[in-house]
Amino acid sequence: MNKAREKDINRILKERAKELSEVPADDGIEENSIEVIEFVLAYEKYAIESSYIDEVYPMKDFTVVPGTPSFVLGIINLRGRILSVIDIRRFFDLPVKGLSNLNRVLVVKTSEMELGILSDFILGVRRLPRKDIHPALPTLTGIRAKYLHGVTDEGLVVLDVQKMLQDEDIIVHEETDI
Repeated sequence: MNKAREKDINRILKERAKELSEVPADDGIEENSIEVIEFVLAYEKYAIESSYIDEVYPMKDFTVVPGTPSFVLGIINLRGRILSVIDIRRFFDLPVKGLSNLNRVLVVKTSEMELGILSDFILGVRRLPRKDIHPALPTLTGIRAKYLHGVTDEGLVVLDVQKMLQDEDIIVHEETDI
């Protein structure tokens, strides 16, 4: 190889190394979007911000707890932690189908509470630009509107977990005379 060609190759390699070593400029993607876990409930697509999700767990065995509202599926033992699981299909008055091996429990957690939310199946994780999440339509009323963060153009319903876990309707606190 001639000296001029070798010199050219070294120059190109140094330029590439310099470009690759530079820290990319912050384009604001992190602050202008949220990461969500997408899942399906009664043939509708829902999402929860991933910062609230502790883990996703396959729905295996659960224990029904007598005297709880119909939306409380039961409790599960998650590696020694007893966790309530709610079926928000029932809570939102959506059609309910039976359990399958595709069902997953989204373990959601805030500083005040932790519980499992049953999903029909998980679609995946993705970033949503905040500008693509629109407020609920004024025609949407009822309990779903109460826990809604927003809706995307493609019909993905983004739930507000903070509101859900702070709502008195979802907290079961009944005492009985046994």
